[in-house]
Amino acid sequence: MANVKAFDVTIVGGGMITCDLLLPSIYHLQRLGVVGEIHICALNNTPLRALKENPQFAQAFPGQDFVAHPSLNEPADASFPELYKEVLAAMEPYNAVVVAMPDQLHYPVVMEALNNNQHVLCVKPLVLKYAQAVEIEEVARQKGLFVGVEYHKRFDRRALIARGRYEQGHFGDFVMGEAKLIEPYLYRHSNFQNWFTCENTDPFVYIGCHYVDLTYFITGLKPAGVSVHGVKGTFPNGNTGYLWSQGRVVFENDAVLSVINGLGYPDEGAGPNEQGLVLYCEGPGKTGLIQHNDQFRGVSHSYLSGLGPGGTAFNFVNPDFFQLGSWEGVGYKPMGYGYDSVAAILGCIGRLRRETAGMPESSALTKRQEIISEIDEKRLIATPANSSINELVTEAARMSILSDGDFVKIVYDGFPRIEPKS
Repeated sequence: MANVKAFDVTIVGGGMITCDLLLPSIYHLQRLGVVGEIHICALNNTPLRALKENPQFAQAFPGQDFVAHPSLNEPADASFPELYKEVLAAMEPYNAVVVAMPDQLHYPVVMEALNNNQHVLCVKPLVLKYAQAVEIEEVARQKGLFVGVEYHKRFDRRALIARGRYEQGHFGDFVMGEAKLIEPYLYRHSNFQNWFTCENTDPFVYIGCHYVDLTYFITGLKPAGVSVHGVKGTFPNGNTGYLWSQGRVVFENDAVLSVINGLGYPDEGAGPNEQGLVLYCEGPGKTGLIQHNDQFRGVSHSYLSGLGPGGTAFNFVNPDFFQLGSWEGVGYKPMGYGYDSVAAILGCIGRLRRETAGMPESSALTKRQEIISEIDEKRLIATPANSSINELVTEAARMSILSDGDFVKIVYDGFPRIEPKS
């Protein structure tokens, strides 16, 4: 097999998820030799400067850096909304673009990456409309480009165990469940207040999608209808958004999942958020249960100074999602299912490059398409082909919440679509 150099990564978006998960994961993959150059493109250089000056990164990844777009020499108040197009156009083909933008901007950035022959990692949800997911799938397949959606809860060991045992029939059939994910109040003071507005998204779409996808991932059951009620509130800058939501997802076997979401976990609380999943199942003469208490994972720390999301000293620490810890190399190593998810998606891109190295493009294209189909069919990593039920749910949820909670059907006959309940 030909020697294949590390591939370059461009992250589009310099916000919270880039800081908390994506960049440290990619830094580690860089020092493992998987990733080459790292570029980050943002609307302006303010978040890029914060990333470069992050003291935790200096300790964990000494000597590592990224190329900033726009340059830090530009005025801090100068905006470059179209700069990402220039950055992507300058990339060599078949490298990787990480899309870490607000929900409503995923589609144009993903399409720009595909049009420039780049593989893609996109934070969830992929897009807000099912037809867009289908278009992305078709364009990517035609070009032999991989698109992975970063639903990291799929890589939680709890989820992997539950999925395997559900497939083996140890629980019975899912019939009734409840999920919740309440993010910290401090989100309201972040850049969320500039884009998390009623016309763009809501808590069900932004974070509730994690548990809807996880229920589908574990059970294989397709959602058949959605209703979502939102509670509006005002951000500190005066913008109005849905700050709380309650969703009801009905599945194809008439099972029901209630989903509670919000931007309101107390900053003074011990946890970084409040989250969990309960699925009740029916079997012959008895019932089964899957219960994940994700808000508390058995670790408590009390620090000399506040390290919690709201500056709290006492914290329920989640060692499973993403933490930096000691390892045999320099600095600190990312660990947890958040890192595992990013590494798996970028690992697929590395595999595509390795297994097609030195081939004529026609043969390489066929091989890439074969590998992508294999990944789709395994249904571990979310892709447009195996997870677009999420886009149907998202589209139905947006129709529902904007119509005061009306139930919206998901129809799979012919071209899958959403319809108001008659």
